[in-house]
Amino acid sequence: MLNTPPLTNLQTRDVESLLHPYTPIHRLREIGPTVIGGGKGVYVYDTQGRDYIEGMSGLWCAGLGFGDEEMIEAATEQLRTLPYYHLFGAKGTESAIELAEKLKEIAPVPISKVFFTSSGSEANDTQVKLAWYMNNALGRPNKKKIISRIKAYHGVTVMAASLTGLPYNHIGWDLPVDRVLHTDCPHYYRFGQEGESEADFTARIVKSLADLIEREGADTIAAFIAEPIMGAGGVIVPPKGYYEAIGKLLAANDILFIADEVITGFGRTGNWWGCQTMNMTPDTISCAKQLTSAYAPLGAVMVPEDVYQAYVDHSAKIGTFGHGFTYGGHPLGCALGVKAIEIYQKRDIIGHVRSIAPLFERRMAALADHPLVGETRSCGLMGAVELVADKATKRSFDARKTVGAQIARLCEANGAILRAIGDSIAFCPPMIITEAELNELFDRFEKSLNEGEALVSKENLRAI
Repeated sequence: MLNTPPLTNLQTRDVESLLHPYTPIHRLREIGPTVIGGGKGVYVYDTQGRDYIEGMSGLWCAGLGFGDEEMIEAATEQLRTLPYYHLFGAKGTESAIELAEKLKEIAPVPISKVFFTSSGSEANDTQVKLAWYMNNALGRPNKKKIISRIKAYHGVTVMAASLTGLPYNHIGWDLPVDRVLHTDCPHYYRFGQEGESEADFTARIVKSLADLIEREGADTIAAFIAEPIMGAGGVIVPPKGYYEAIGKLLAANDILFIADEVITGFGRTGNWWGCQTMNMTPDTISCAKQLTSAYAPLGAVMVPEDVYQAYVDHSAKIGTFGHGFTYGGHPLGCALGVKAIEIYQKRDIIGHVRSIAPLFERRMAALADHPLVGETRSCGLMGAVELVADKATKRSFDARKTVGAQIARLCEANGAILRAIGDSIAFCPPMIITEAELNELFDRFEKSLNEGEALVSKENLRAI
C-alpha cells in the first residue's frame, strides 16, 4: 500500500481551495496534491524541492519544455506592445495575422482561413458548429450528425465531451448529447477478434462504419472526427491502411473529415502533423497545445476555401457570422504561437524528434517483456504501456484496484510524472528531451514498474 506523508500547509490550502480536474476528489486529502513551484527544460520542481522529469509535457503540450528564454522574451514583448485585443467586428492584430499565415504555410492540406479559440475543446466544439452552419448554408438542414469513436478524446465542453468516447466523460454528466454517434475504436490488440489478422480487423471496423453510415443515412451525417493517434484514450495507433479506407468512405458519402491534431500537431509524431504520419487526408483541422508549447492558451480551426465560402454565403443571408470567443486570437497566445513555430523550424525540433524516436521506441518495446505489461505502443515521442493481469489472455486488472493509477503514483515518488489512462501508462515527454534524459525517464519508470509488481504480487493494493 502506498504511504502518503502528512500534508504541508500549502497542500492543505490547495485541498481547501481548488476543485481539481480529472482527480478522485473524494480522496484528495488522503492522497495529497503535488504542488509544482518551478520548471526548467524537461524538469519541474515541487514546492518542497523535489525534481521530476515531466514525462507528459504537462498535458501533452509543453513541447519546448519549461523556461525557454525565447518564448519568455516573445511573451514579454507582446505584453508590452498590446496585452489584449479581440478579433470581433472586423478587428485584427499583427500577431493573429502572422500566426494564421504561418499555419496556412505548414498545413498538410490546402487551407484558406484560420479561426482562433482558447483551447482544443473550443476548437472541436467550433468544428461541430461550423459543420452545422455549412450544411444550413448548403440547404441540408438534416445533415447534422457527427461520428466519433469509442475511446476518442476531443475535449470537455458539452459537445466536445459528447464526441469524446470515454465513460468518465459521460457518466454523471448527462452526455453524450443527441446527434453524436460513436463507431469502433481502431485498437487491434484490445479489440481484434481471435484469429483475426490486423488487416482483417481494419476491414471489419471500416465496414462497421460503412454500415453505420448506411443505417443512419449519409444525408443525416455532417462529419467524422478523429485524432490521428488517439491520445487520452491510451495512445492508440490505428493499423496501416485504416485512414486511407476511412477517407475514401467519407468522401463517397460527402461527409466532412475533421482531424483533431490537438495532441499530434507540431512535430510530436516526427512530422508537422499526425495526419502526415498516419496517411490521413482531412478536410478541416483542429490544433492547440504545442501550438504555443503551452506558454499561453490557444487553439485554432483551419478550413479550406470551399468550406469557407459556405460560411460567407450564410453570413450574407443572415447578416453576420455569429460565433467567436473573447480570447480567441489573443495577441499573447498568437505571438507565442508564431515564436513556437519559428523555434520548431530553426532548431529543427522535428529532426530531433526523428533522431531520438528510435531510442524511445526501443526503450518502450523492451518493456513488453515485463510481467505486468501486455502491450507497448509508440509513434514519434508519444507512447503507452498497457498493464494486464494476465499476459497470455490479455485479461485486465479489476478496475477497482486502480493498478495504473498506483503505478503512476510510484512513478511520481521516483521522480517521473507520467499519466495513467485506466491501466495504460502514457508517455509524452517534451520534444527537446535528450538521450540521457530519456533514458533517465525510462529508468525511473522501470523502477516504479518493478515496485508495482511487488505490490500486485502481495495484493497490497487499494482503490485510488
